[in-house]
Amino acid sequence: MTTAAKILTIAALKKKIQQYRRQKKSIVFTNGCFDILHYGHVSYLEAVKKNDRRVLVVGLNSDASVRTLSKGPERPIVPQKERALLLAALACVDHVVMFNESTPQKLIEALEPDVLAKGADWKGKEVAGADVVRAAGGRVEFIKYIPGLSTTNIVEKIRALC
Repeated sequence: MTTAAKILTIAALKKKIQQYRRQKKSIVFTNGCFDILHYGHVSYLEAVKKNDRRVLVVGLNSDASVRTLSKGPERPIVPQKERALLLAALACVDHVVMFNESTPQKLIEALEPDVLAKGADWKGKEVAGADVVRAAGGRVEFIKYIPGLSTTNIVEKIRALC
């Protein structure tokens, strides 16, 4: 599958998920801005994927969505189309789907994943969509977070150099 073919609309992804479920595969969902792709992202996504019985779907905040978050007015740095293509190029990522809201709640409701994955830094916080996943018999997994590896930290280091 080509990189661009991994980027789907919600409707197209819902059809693919039906096929995967017939193959007894587990649908795993995670989300984020992934503004400047770095090792922390890759390590996290590989840990979420775990094995070939899992289909990893990444919900990507659109440019408009990123601007609604507290990332700062100059973010995102990398436009959504490029961020989506970079994520889709990773072997561990099966599909990328964009969302415009500030949280992926509606997207999770539409896709009904079996597993919702978040970084361990989210443990103890309200995770958007966790209620939907758990109500359907799924689970939330918290993946090890590598401290100090973040786009915000990278941006701050670059600013300090200027």
